[in-house]
Amino acid sequence: MDPVAFEHHLTSPQGLGRVPADDFTVTADGGACCDSIRFSVSVGEGALLDAGFDAEGCGAATAAGSAAVTLARGRSVLDAARIGPRQIAEELGGLSPGKLHAAELAADALARALGAAARERVALSPPPSGPRTLVAMSGGVDSAVAALRCAQAGETIAVTLELWADVENDAERSCCSASAVAQARALAHLMGLPHFTIDLRREFRDGVVEPFIAGFADGETPNPCVGCNGHVRLDAMLDFAEHLGADALATGHYARIAEEDDHAGPLLRVAADRAKDQTYMLSALSPSSLRRLRFPLGALTKPEVRQVAAEAGLPVASKADSQDLCFLAGTTRARFLARHGALGERPGTITDSSGRVLGRHSGHERFTVGQRRGLAVAAGTPMYVLDKDPVSNRVIVGPRGALHTTTVTVRSARLHRAGTRVNRVKLRYRSKPLPARLIGDPPGGRHATLTIELADGVDGVAPGQLACLMDGELVIGWGTIARTGRS
Repeated sequence: MDPVAFEHHLTSPQGLGRVPADDFTVTADGGACCDSIRFSVSVGEGALLDAGFDAEGCGAATAAGSAAVTLARGRSVLDAARIGPRQIAEELGGLSPGKLHAAELAADALARALGAAARERVALSPPPSGPRTLVAMSGGVDSAVAALRCAQAGETIAVTLELWADVENDAERSCCSASAVAQARALAHLMGLPHFTIDLRREFRDGVVEPFIAGFADGETPNPCVGCNGHVRLDAMLDFAEHLGADALATGHYARIAEEDDHAGPLLRVAADRAKDQTYMLSALSPSSLRRLRFPLGALTKPEVRQVAAEAGLPVASKADSQDLCFLAGTTRARFLARHGALGERPGTITDSSGRVLGRHSGHERFTVGQRRGLAVAAGTPMYVLDKDPVSNRVIVGPRGALHTTTVTVRSARLHRAGTRVNRVKLRYRSKPLPARLIGDPPGGRHATLTIELADGVDGVAPGQLACLMDGELVIGWGTIARTGRS
């Protein structure tokens, strides 16, 4: 460590207290260390014209903020987006392990400020000399390999969204926490890529979490990932790609894109690795969005992806996949709804279809149609949830046979091609597509409701889940499963 360099930034901090004209200002918090840095940048014609900061906490935070200003001021926006904790620590003459958190905090503050500026300013970056791709990185192996493949093909810029922050959230298991953002940024910089951070927490709360809470309150079992991918997260990154002069957005999803000769736009196609296929979660994407999307992992299997990562020396090659909804990582659905949706302990009855009381429960939102476990009812045969009545807070149960149906109604549906092409439907993310057809041969376009006829029927469909309408391997459209009114 060079104490002279550190002392210079500590006693003569560059940009301390400065807020440039036309600024974009963000605040990064250091969490447990209680430090924070407020960072401001001014940009124009693809360059960072000026920067300033304020710091609270230890002296190392002030020195690191000064180092970040020194390194970033006057650089192109893309070069500034390559500045990470390592460069800041080097500018300070090296940092002891106990002070590295300050460099990480300053790098985070700079990245957030650059992301805010880049998100607001159209054509922020100079036009690229060749193809430019924006790649979404989450800190996991899939998005890292997607970024690696894009970087091997041409100019690539990385972006990570911070979507959720909660004291009960397990940051290490969530793909959208501040911890995940830092891991993704470190991976991008390891590959030499500029990296931007976008704070999308407000939009995520309004467009994903609130509908999730409202769906359970209405007696449904919503699937928030579909709305997040179709209307919030990918839309924001597609807009960001335009601001950066990128003609495509790449993600680490397991899916493929198919072009047809009818000029109606591309369609989603099932991934080569059926076990990892994510077309269900991407079903709400429009053909206009798909035109600008790339899925570099669509033709690979998960073992092949891990092998590519290992051969490239990426530290996430063996990192476990995230399993939970990002905002539920580390907590339970019931506790989350109680804390964020005012759906706490609300005793109600469990009845059969005739209204006979068989037991009691502590909130209908804890159950989903088709559920068997956790009912705790006294009956001679196994009982399953048939429906929920949110008005009376009643859960209706019955034998498995009562779940069977050969028709499914969906609402707010969208068809990208004629309904006559639909020959299969996927009713759950992990379920297999079922032979089916649409009644009435509806044309392409938007439909208030559609009715799906199943060739063999199914035992239970959960209102609120997505119905993915397919023609073989292609996604033709989608709709949200509607309530049957059984109760």
